[in-house]
Amino acid sequence: MVALAAADPGDPQGRAWLAEALAPEYRASVRFVEARIAHASSLVARMPRLLDAMRAGLIEYYPASRVLDVTAPLSDEQALLVDSQLTEKLSSAAETTWQPHNLVRIVGRLVEKIDPGGRVERARKSEADRKVVVEHGDHAQSELILSTRSEVISACYARVDAMARQLRKKGESRTLEQLRTDIAVDLLLGNDPGAQVPQAAAMVYLHMPVDTALSISETGVELDGYGPIPGAIGREIMTNPKSVLRKVLCDPGTGDPVDLGRSRYRPTTTLREAIRVRDRECTIPWCRRPARHCDTDHIQEWARDHGPTSLANLAARCRRHHRMKNTPGWTTRHDPTHGTTTVTTPLGRTHTGRRTSVLSPKTPTNPHPSDRRGAGDCGRPGTVAHRG
Repeated sequence: MVALAAADPGDPQGRAWLAEALAPEYRASVRFVEARIAHASSLVARMPRLLDAMRAGLIEYYPASRVLDVTAPLSDEQALLVDSQLTEKLSSAAETTWQPHNLVRIVGRLVEKIDPGGRVERARKSEADRKVVVEHGDHAQSELILSTRSEVISACYARVDAMARQLRKKGESRTLEQLRTDIAVDLLLGNDPGAQVPQAAAMVYLHMPVDTALSISETGVELDGYGPIPGAIGREIMTNPKSVLRKVLCDPGTGDPVDLGRSRYRPTTTLREAIRVRDRECTIPWCRRPARHCDTDHIQEWARDHGPTSLANLAARCRRHHRMKNTPGWTTRHDPTHGTTTVTTPLGRTHTGRRTSVLSPKTPTNPHPSDRRGAGDCGRPGTVAHRG
């Protein structure tokens, strides 16, 4: 990655497209590649001695990345000063000094010493970068990471902790950690805090075969934006009184949707929802953004090529990749029938992705055409649960 730092276009848009082109090469997320490009550029231009320490095996990438994040608000000249003074300190320091926490503390003090007048500006910039991020984990569990001012986070935690301790005093059997989590989720969802284990109140999609819904099977359940979850967890979500069920008929041979049961009058809404159910994610091979958060894009341009607004000419594409489609150097071809997308990047590399079926396709016991069932006789219709 350091070798590519010299090719870093520098401007945010150019860096974004470079990251898009490199993401499938590194088999990593675009956000991860963007961070690596930015860090590599900083090491080469702003902290060359830190880079030398990495090459010598004195420091790993993670603690070095923490140093780069702390020094990011500094000018190039100030960062070079920190780089020089840091390496002098570390050359005679004990091994434990290289541990990430200790290293960040040392760098923070150097930053305050070299740029004492920039403390407020750095704090304001960090505040402007506040965000909420979802990190999906294992065993149907995920994390919601909220980044904002320290005193706000401290106040939030203090309130949640106090409410959790009150419930514990009243004989609540859940642990404090469980109570703090449940109360925080309830507050976000607008439920009575801590009254019971929280239930989702926002819309998500849950794909479930009918035999799993009936407890005949335990497989085939997918939570949109996350992936496979246990059948029992899927049934808990499905039987929530706030869930809304929609029938989705699937072709047993392909597993793809062929019809969406209507509960709304407007066909444009139904069509848009059918695209989201069919594609499930952005159709770019390395993008995992759920289709419900994507644009509904015309494959054959509506204005230029008079492409129809139909199921056969629409695809889910996140806003970033919707804009990328017509960027010079990028070529995108999508086949909605078979769910295949081919992307050629400005690097000249071609990547092909295929849509995963809503259900696992059934293998017919007798492949003779006369014995095959039509798409309308699906055998295993899927149910989609909308939480809302």
